[in-house]
Amino acid sequence: MSSIYDIDLVTIEGKQQKLADFKGKTLLIVNTASECGLTPQYEGLEKLYQAEKENGLEILGFPCNQFGAQEPGQEADIQSFCSMRFGVTFPLFSKIEVNGEGRHPLYQHLFSALPERTTAPESGFAEKLKGHGIEAKEGDIMWNFEKFLVSKDGEVIGHFAPDMTPDHEILAKAIEKALA
Repeated sequence: MSSIYDIDLVTIEGKQQKLADFKGKTLLIVNTASECGLTPQYEGLEKLYQAEKENGLEILGFPCNQFGAQEPGQEADIQSFCSMRFGVTFPLFSKIEVNGEGRHPLYQHLFSALPERTTAPESGFAEKLKGHGIEAKEGDIMWNFEKFLVSKDGEVIGHFAPDMTPDHEILAKAIEKALA
């Protein structure tokens, strides 16, 4: 695949869409889940979207049920939950897999472009997962709400740990720089 913009997507409403529709925008791509301890990040993501969409930021949410089966619903249920509970207006897409044999081409591209994730110094998230008997494999997405930042020209420029909230200083600075 030559460009991230060659990737085909399916919206949460079941319509075909090309990532090329977002060309020229800064993208924050997030794998999401409705029944996760990190689910309240939807609120922060929506707040960020409202604050920065006029400056060229698009947040793209990709529901995924691969982590503790925390996204069991159908697309209509997910969409309803996100809009009713968190007022989400940023684009959501159909459920995908982000790890393993069925890894979606988008996540193949993102991860191969930038496998190292930025983790907040105070995080301890990997240790928390280990405490629950979960160990992220090398080369895999760690958990729900892992984030990738893509520049206006389609380059993957950031990869952030799941527990890094949308308003975290490290992520906020990276987004600000990408939007400049």
